[in-house]
Amino acid sequence: MQHGAEPWRVKVVEPISLPDKDTRRRRLEEAGYNVFAIPAADIFIDLLTDSGTSAMSQNQWAGLMVGDESYAGARNFYNFQETVQEITGLPFVIPTHQGRVAENLLFTTLVKPGMRVPSNSHFDTTRANIEVHGGEAADLVIAEGRDPDADHPFKGNIDLGRLDAFLKENGRDHVPIAMLTITNNSGGGQPVSLANIRGMAEVCRRHGVPFFLDACRFAENAWFIKQREPGQGHRSVPEIVADMFHAADGCTMSAKKDGLANIGGFIAMRDQGLFEKLKNMLILIEGFPTYGGLAGRDLEAVARGLREVLDERYLQFRVGQVQAFWEHLDRRGVPMIRPPGGHAVYLDARRFLPHLAQEDYPAQALTVALYLDGGVRGVEIGGVMFGKTDPQTGTAVWPQLELVRLAIPRRVYTNTHLEYVAEVIERLYANRAAVGGLRMVYAAEVLRHFTARFEPLSPARPAAPPADQV
Repeated sequence: MQHGAEPWRVKVVEPISLPDKDTRRRRLEEAGYNVFAIPAADIFIDLLTDSGTSAMSQNQWAGLMVGDESYAGARNFYNFQETVQEITGLPFVIPTHQGRVAENLLFTTLVKPGMRVPSNSHFDTTRANIEVHGGEAADLVIAEGRDPDADHPFKGNIDLGRLDAFLKENGRDHVPIAMLTITNNSGGGQPVSLANIRGMAEVCRRHGVPFFLDACRFAENAWFIKQREPGQGHRSVPEIVADMFHAADGCTMSAKKDGLANIGGFIAMRDQGLFEKLKNMLILIEGFPTYGGLAGRDLEAVARGLREVLDERYLQFRVGQVQAFWEHLDRRGVPMIRPPGGHAVYLDARRFLPHLAQEDYPAQALTVALYLDGGVRGVEIGGVMFGKTDPQTGTAVWPQLELVRLAIPRRVYTNTHLEYVAEVIERLYANRAAVGGLRMVYAAEVLRHFTARFEPLSPARPAAPPADQV
């Protein structure tokens, strides 16, 4: 086994079962063909997200029992704060109940209408938190990051030349902050090199723009740096992590990913003035600054998880399990983003279902087919999540990629579970012409993919290239 055996053993098990196909069909109809609306009890293998779905360790569960639920100054906060400061080197730390609150605090404070925020690729909640304040979220990932077949080791890198030109064109008054997502979730879970992180820091410093990391999967990104970046292989993951954060002015984080916790997040920074502003906003919307919307026991679980995630035995298995799953499908010709990312396998729905036009939502159609055929839940990252209407022309604007993300929860599923998922995907790919498209019949104005509803198209329309690309 390339990734080695699991560096843990199972202590508690949760029964799961596969509903029969008639039940699965009914659940899809009731949910408006949106798998977000299907009850988890009716999912067999749930790969919707790796956020908050990890299995906590015995050490984390033990930490829950020493939770201090004092309203102000709970001892768990000080352990949490010390842990974040030690790992990141960032002195000012604000806990939040999840990552999108950290984003909301940051962008509510900094973004005004007409401002622009560059990144390699903004994920859905980041983009929404910028746009709801009248800002524009600009994606400046390198060209290889937009090519599903490019075999670049760091496809999450931001294009430093484009970033420099962007900051020069817009100026400090119109760019309140620059972000870098590690690993790059929207682009296939692809890592960012340490050289690129340092390069972005230098460009931002030259233009006087604060540079923040979206650090949800910082440990997985550091593992890729250790494995792939010349001159980094002999270094420890904590050393690489320290260098990543040393380059940044701050970070946002959902601790539901590389915090190995079921809830939690934080924002950390070097600027004390910004810290005071965000802390006052936190009191308004989340709670006192020493609990930030979390129970003391949850702060303790996050603090312990942030240390555990730096274990290189864990990271070797974690990333290796995803890679083995990807390689199994690749040998059978299933179209995917390559190379494999750190937390998920991304199916390329446009090539998987070439008979569907993009306006028929092929990634959503494939997500529906996965559940109907095998009780497997993934998530659409394509025209539903990122498609929009041009306000000037009224025409649809489509993202370049139509993906289905199969996110692997940490320490939850065995290789046998993933072999089952691979069999479902192989069966669908062999019978892909039978998968029909969908029509969207309801969409919310913000983050529509969570609550959108669809109905099947019958018969499927012939494929046609989209008029516009994002």
